[in-house]
Amino acid sequence: MKRYLVIKFLFLSLMLSAQDQLKGVVLETSSGKEMPLPGANVYWLDSSIGAITAEDGTFTLPYKFSYNELVISYVGFKTDTLIVNKNKHIKHVLQASDELDAVEITSRNQATQKSYLKAANTFTVTSDELLKAACCNLAESFETNPSIDVNFADAVTGTRQIKMLGLTSPYILIATENIPAIRGASQAYGLSFIPGTWVESIQITKGTGSVVNGFESIAGQINAELVKPSTDDKLFVNLYGASSERLELNTHFNTKVSEKWSTGLYLHGNTHQEKHDVNDDGFLDMPLYNQINVMNRWQYTNPEKGIVTFINLKYLNDEKQAGEVDFDPDTDSGTTNAWGSEINSERFELTTKLGYVNPEIPYQNLGVQMAFSHHEQDSYFGLNQYDIQHNSFYSNVIYSSIISDSRHKVKTGLSFTYDHFDELVNTTDYERTENSVGGFFEYAFDNLDDLTMTAGIRADQHNRLGFFVTPRFHLRYTPWEKSALRFSIGRGKRSANIFAENQNMFASSRQINILNSGGKVYGLDPEIAWNYGISYLQGFNLFDRKADVTFDFYRTDFQNQVVVDWENPFEVNFYNLEGDSYANSFQFEFNYNAFEHFDLRMAYKYYDIQTDYESGQLEKPLVPKHRLFTNASYETEIKNNSQWKFDATYNWLSAQRFPSTDLSAPQYQLPDETPTVGTLNLQVTKVFSPKFEVYLGGENVTNVRQDNPVIGADNPFGSNFDSNFVYGPIFGSMYYAGLRFRIK
Repeated sequence: MKRYLVIKFLFLSLMLSAQDQLKGVVLETSSGKEMPLPGANVYWLDSSIGAITAEDGTFTLPYKFSYNELVISYVGFKTDTLIVNKNKHIKHVLQASDELDAVEITSRNQATQKSYLKAANTFTVTSDELLKAACCNLAESFETNPSIDVNFADAVTGTRQIKMLGLTSPYILIATENIPAIRGASQAYGLSFIPGTWVESIQITKGTGSVVNGFESIAGQINAELVKPSTDDKLFVNLYGASSERLELNTHFNTKVSEKWSTGLYLHGNTHQEKHDVNDDGFLDMPLYNQINVMNRWQYTNPEKGIVTFINLKYLNDEKQAGEVDFDPDTDSGTTNAWGSEINSERFELTTKLGYVNPEIPYQNLGVQMAFSHHEQDSYFGLNQYDIQHNSFYSNVIYSSIISDSRHKVKTGLSFTYDHFDELVNTTDYERTENSVGGFFEYAFDNLDDLTMTAGIRADQHNRLGFFVTPRFHLRYTPWEKSALRFSIGRGKRSANIFAENQNMFASSRQINILNSGGKVYGLDPEIAWNYGISYLQGFNLFDRKADVTFDFYRTDFQNQVVVDWENPFEVNFYNLEGDSYANSFQFEFNYNAFEHFDLRMAYKYYDIQTDYESGQLEKPLVPKHRLFTNASYETEIKNNSQWKFDATYNWLSAQRFPSTDLSAPQYQLPDETPTVGTLNLQVTKVFSPKFEVYLGGENVTNVRQDNPVIGADNPFGSNFDSNFVYGPIFGSMYYAGLRFRIK
């Protein structure tokens, strides 16, 4: 009897154990036959519970009723997500991917997707998130994202500047489809050269990114994936108009030329020709402008041979006029009749991407990226002249494979870059050529149960920066369910393009001084910094609804920095760092699906950014120490293909330090700090059908305005004139409306 009870107990235990395990097999199709696929990743979505398929393609992993979405992935194959409603044997055939870099789906329900599995602190902003705002260009795509700060660079040109971890965009690698795009001559205005409708998604990485993409990234990476001719709408039209009398038109035309070739023609135009001076200071609150932007995109796909190719041809013409309301460029340019500015940019780009996946060995693939751009800008700001011509060539060859199984991935390759700059600053010509040849190796270990690691190193020989090595490391550890603890460390190095990156200084009467130290770029040394970061992501259920919290802390330590010193109101000085310069960034973020179709995102951010200037250690000017962010979005149920969408975003900025104005005349002196600023943006979208929708919105609907943003506006050719003390909105409230029409 006792033996019977023991046997029965063991049998029941085994039965219960079996019921708690999900079993299955993953296959591939080879020569028309289904074959086992060993080394594939199988894991529950939004969890750290996973397994690796065995030699016969089988897997076993824990099962709970709360797990209902199973992700199966393998290098060189399309990632699939299966709906699992009960514990039954899974048999699934993965299809070979025809993409060089497949996108890993980490969440299907959130407009901003966070991964619990990647080593780097990377999240994806989808097209759903981009549509929450007007999103007319890439610079305006981050209004609903708490990790990116957006502000105006000055009170004249209307240029939007972004920051990550408290550092401006030159310290961020900004790419389109992993090809560096916003750099050199395009640094100041390039974000407005990428229309929002052309963007399919944006991947944002905090901290130093991958060595595959170069050595310049310090604070992070932003990669914009463009829409594909093979998957984009056959016809797409977006018409936008604002109360400021800004008008914009976007049209996409896509067609399938043959079985393997697809092409798209993307047209963008925007104009603003109405003069506004709400604060009556005699200066335009926003510039007048016209922009024409055209891209022809070709896509070749041959899945039988494992080849995919993209070819992009792009042309841009952008014209801006800013300054005093009475300024007439035909009669006042180059005179003291009235202060004005014109910035005319013309740009041509050719980019190609070739991806090859070995049909016989899908985890082996080769990628070739090449890009050429010609950028020419002719501009003047009052009596200051700044012209720049920049020719750039970029190439990168990447080979990817695995060691033993897909838990051990490697990437290696070679890159070459060439940049020629010709700049005219008033009467002084600055001309230089930069080129570099580099090689890289990156190893990734991916144990889905609890650990993911990426370690990379690259070595480059640069004609001006010399020979140097760039190491980078990312680690993800899962201490318990639905959690991700990340650590990263990396080094970045770059040459500072002091004029192109700080064009706002020309909209002032400041004297520009370069304190030459014998360096090879403007007499200055290269910028070198280490970035360290730790991040913790925890998902959980709150009142039976999905929620997650994130804690980030990042520190950037500069070994050398080209200091931009605004502390003398009559000068802007550039010199090499002597002492310390660092940026500490802490962020807390809370996301909550409070009820069906309603998402709430809240964040708090703290900055401590200090630099040793010639006058002593000071906080970086015009950076708020504290920032509060809230975004709420709601969508109604879809009925008869019709739906309403509502979105609201609130930003609050604490006081910011003004650069010193102690030497200015008393009437032009400013307090030590700015007031606090809070702005509210709203948008409502009505979807009438999958083909047609309209949207209405308002920016800064509480009508917050900065008083006297232009110092010395009464005497713009005097020594106190300066438009660089901007901390808040200038124009006030702005309302807009638009429509979207598409044919699938």
